[in-house]
Amino acid sequence: METFLLVFLKISKGHYTSRVLSQHSFVLKKFLGQTPAPHQLLSTSARTSRSKMAACNTSPAIVSRIMRPDDANISGNVHGGNILKMIEEAGIIVGARHCNRYAGEEGRDPSVPSLVRIERMDFLLPMHVGEVSQLQADVTYTGPHSLEVQVHVWAENVLNGTKRLTNKATLWYVPISTVQKQVAEVPPMIYTSKEAEAAGNKRYDYQKAHREENDHVVNNIIEPRPMDSEEEPHTVRYSQSSLIHLVNPSDTAIHGFATGGVTLKLMDEVAGITAARHCKNRVVTASIEATNFHRPVPKGSLMHLMGRMTFTSSRTMEIEVAVDLEKMTDGGVTKERAVTSFFTFVSLGADGRPINIPPLKVTTEDESLRFEDGKGRYERKKAEREASKKGGRV
Repeated sequence: METFLLVFLKISKGHYTSRVLSQHSFVLKKFLGQTPAPHQLLSTSARTSRSKMAACNTSPAIVSRIMRPDDANISGNVHGGNILKMIEEAGIIVGARHCNRYAGEEGRDPSVPSLVRIERMDFLLPMHVGEVSQLQADVTYTGPHSLEVQVHVWAENVLNGTKRLTNKATLWYVPISTVQKQVAEVPPMIYTSKEAEAAGNKRYDYQKAHREENDHVVNNIIEPRPMDSEEEPHTVRYSQSSLIHLVNPSDTAIHGFATGGVTLKLMDEVAGITAARHCKNRVVTASIEATNFHRPVPKGSLMHLMGRMTFTSSRTMEIEVAVDLEKMTDGGVTKERAVTSFFTFVSLGADGRPINIPPLKVTTEDESLRFEDGKGRYERKKAEREASKKGGRV
């Protein structure tokens, strides 16, 4: 595996790349085996110096494959979790190319990008079995220790030649040295204009503000619902769902931790079960927001995935999903929060169009507070869509 990585990095040196933002220390401290204070920026290897790295550009990563029957969900469309995995893989490829632009020069170690945040991921149109998925991942902003990658997904019908945009996503990665096991520095990128760089800075400030806004969800407790409990329909407890997954070698990347794509697919599944339980109907993922990877999940550990309803509008429902890590070697005494996210689902009628969602019944003060938080996120996203239609950009 290490040999494969080194070969891949040598090939990647022919590509040019970018530069990105400062980083989520709650993820980095686990990669480095350190315990800094929350949101404290970690130092990088003394062997690297970003000031000596020339600004560069990286060619987009293009990934393409045909969608097969085993990629489908129960509705017959491509499973959203499979699309999430492909998006994350495309992001890793372009991120590795950029971060390793100068690997081997002046003692700089090769590095592997680690997914730390998904700012937003939109499911615009369904993808069908038999179509060819085409993904393009671009480095769009760089900071000293992190980078932003934007991914667009198209579905091509090879029989009639039509192509449509089905998904788009914004992801943040941090490179981890394969030798020093430290956070590596990111080569600066060349922007097309000062306006493009300013827009990137604005996106960074935006995600930082909203990350801090949702920091409290890291400590949210979601207790599993006993299967023999009788709950009132359309309440939070009624639809609450959970899954447990053992992290196998096939789930991990080169650094030995579960890949973001595998984790996202499982999160999409538990969110889908929660949504279907609430509305008793066919559901599909509409978007994912504010996904933070707080710590890596190593091979051989258990992932406890829990989903619960937080908010409903007339046509959408928001599900909070949390992933807890249980290390098999400590007897399951403690669990650590590994990932948090908010998924938005819609319910489809027989004609494939969105239908009304049963209102969520909140029964406790905590549920009421989470409902209001969800309503705030819903109204903000609605305002952003309106601004986008008018030609603005948030």
